[in-house]
Amino acid sequence: MALKRFAIIDVETTGGRAARDKITEIAIVLFDGEKIIETYETLLNPECKISGFISQLTGITNEMVEDAPRFFEVARKVVEMTTDAVFVAHNARFDYSFIREEFRRLGYTYTRKTLCTVQLSRKSFPGLPSYSLGKLIQHFNIPVKERHRAMADTLATTELFSHILQTQAGPAQINKLLKLGIRESLLPIGFGIDKIRALPEECGVYYFHNQAGDVVYVGKSINIQKRIAEHFQDKTRKAGLLQQHAREVTYELTGSELIALLLESREIKRLRPMINRAQRNRRYPYGVFAYTSEEGYLCFTPAKSTAKAIKEKKLLAEYPHLENARNQLQAMVERFQLCEKRCGLDSGQGPCFQNQIGICLGACINQEPPEEYNLRAEEALKALTAVLKGHFVVLDKGRNADEKAAVVVENGRLFGWGYVSEDDQAQDLEDWKDLVKPADGNAEENRLVKRFVASKKAKVMKF
Repeated sequence: MALKRFAIIDVETTGGRAARDKITEIAIVLFDGEKIIETYETLLNPECKISGFISQLTGITNEMVEDAPRFFEVARKVVEMTTDAVFVAHNARFDYSFIREEFRRLGYTYTRKTLCTVQLSRKSFPGLPSYSLGKLIQHFNIPVKERHRAMADTLATTELFSHILQTQAGPAQINKLLKLGIRESLLPIGFGIDKIRALPEECGVYYFHNQAGDVVYVGKSINIQKRIAEHFQDKTRKAGLLQQHAREVTYELTGSELIALLLESREIKRLRPMINRAQRNRRYPYGVFAYTSEEGYLCFTPAKSTAKAIKEKKLLAEYPHLENARNQLQAMVERFQLCEKRCGLDSGQGPCFQNQIGICLGACINQEPPEEYNLRAEEALKALTAVLKGHFVVLDKGRNADEKAAVVVENGRLFGWGYVSEDDQAQDLEDWKDLVKPADGNAEENRLVKRFVASKKAKVMKF
């Protein structure tokens, strides 16, 4: 393997979340694959308190960092040392995310090729009981003076990386990772790996364009660069279509994963890209409805979403095709031991098929009492419901540190979304509605909001 510049890095921090915590120490070792050519280390003032637990773990106290430089004072040095170098770290996602976040706070986008020595060690030394840095240090008898201090851990990682380079699998795996796992034969004309690497590692929506500039595919990801690279890692039908038609890629950063989901859904329906076949339906004319039978059973039925149906029964969820609604109900039958007749899936005489094979406990022939059957049917109702309720605002990550994303729901329907600054003082729902751009919320968008809220990935304010 041709020699490269590797910037092997370790940071100590005030905690485990880059968006919340700060760096207290950084060490960089420039390594050419054979020898160390430069080193740099410094404590950093995180401009916040270091907890006793972290001080005990790292040995770095508040007193030690009181007169240390702040990150912006060493940012230029970090840029200079890592320019034209591959960013290497043990659990690289952790160290890289903290450095990128520190630069993001300064309004600078920091992007480097990355390698993780945890990932490389698994490939180069298969079968070890653990791939933590401490265990690998013991396995290779790497001398270390102060564990959990930046320079000591960086030098240990450098020694580990040297061992990786000497294995048969290591160099090949490094080349593969530096190419983002992309099979170059699958790349469209004019799509070099450098073009993909120049894409942001941030959340948003991306657009593939053909030679005429028309959008042929729309996607979303919390890491645009990684997701686009994944399109060209394996020979799939989608990869083949992109290779054939895609000539350029553009993107829109959203910060918020929820807004990325909503924007992707909207753009697919607006642009109707030729490759997004699975999501091109504009309407959701069918639904799953709930009602109570004369015998007291909680029943479901798949049907067309007519005004009469909505008036007579409770609409739980909407679908583009009747078959989608039926498949969803069939899954509920098997998951909750429901009756196919009570779910509108069997209109024949006598007991349902599921009763004959022991899944249905007899609701179809009034053998299982309604009060017992309904306990499971209520659980299915919760699982089926894709309708929002009430008034609330979802607050999510913004596109930069000075803003938040806001998604407003009114009367159980998506009202709109947008971005608000820390200075915006919204007291009630009407204030929030004034701060966002209205949207014609449809069934699919309501479903996306409901699913995201259920995942508890963001703060929800109810009114």
